[in-house]
Amino acid sequence: MFAVRQLVHAYAGKDVLRVDEWLADQGAQWLMLGPSGSGKTTLLHVLAGILRPTAGQVSVADQDLMALPPSALDRFRGKHIGIVLQRLHLIDSLTVLNNLLLAQYLAGEPQDATRVRDVLASLDLGDKTNAYPHALSHGQAQRVAVARAVVNRPKLLLADEPTSNLDDTRCMQVLDLLLAQARTCGATLVIATHDQRIKSRVPNHYELTAQRHESRAVT
Repeated sequence: MFAVRQLVHAYAGKDVLRVDEWLADQGAQWLMLGPSGSGKTTLLHVLAGILRPTAGQVSVADQDLMALPPSALDRFRGKHIGIVLQRLHLIDSLTVLNNLLLAQYLAGEPQDATRVRDVLASLDLGDKTNAYPHALSHGQAQRVAVARAVVNRPKLLLADEPTSNLDDTRCMQVLDLLLAQARTCGATLVIATHDQRIKSRVPNHYELTAQRHESRAVT
């Protein structure tokens, strides 16, 4: 479903990320593990097409991301890649409903209010369609961000440290939410995290360290 090969990303003349190869099948569930500073967010942004690497090959759903001009890459990302960032980036001036309709519009998809309401209802947010982000609790805002990430039925769902600073109960709730939504969409899921509490719940691990990058499947 996605393939990363011979990836290098440099900043200020210094390599900050090197990945020889990482291949993932459609519908697979992965944790990207590593301590702070190991390049997890950088690699997640490369997979999302937000960041163009210094060298290497990155393809998602058989599309070479490096071959797309910026405008086409933005449309491809909006249609095929859902991402939940550490900062949720909800637009405060728009209602929850309109935040999700905007995600459809920016992807070049028809604005489908029924689809939006169905997704919100599946996340227990059916009564928040006309609410503004500032009126939501943090947990509700995070679920809206997940709803926005999956509203276009992405093939790849990415989440950056979604369980950091959460207690054990909320941590597992957020993980269950991401796993369930990925299964509903049939999406490949990648969660970037240093949270050791969730390692046993996700079968495949890609581990980043300052010296070495490797992938392994946990059985």
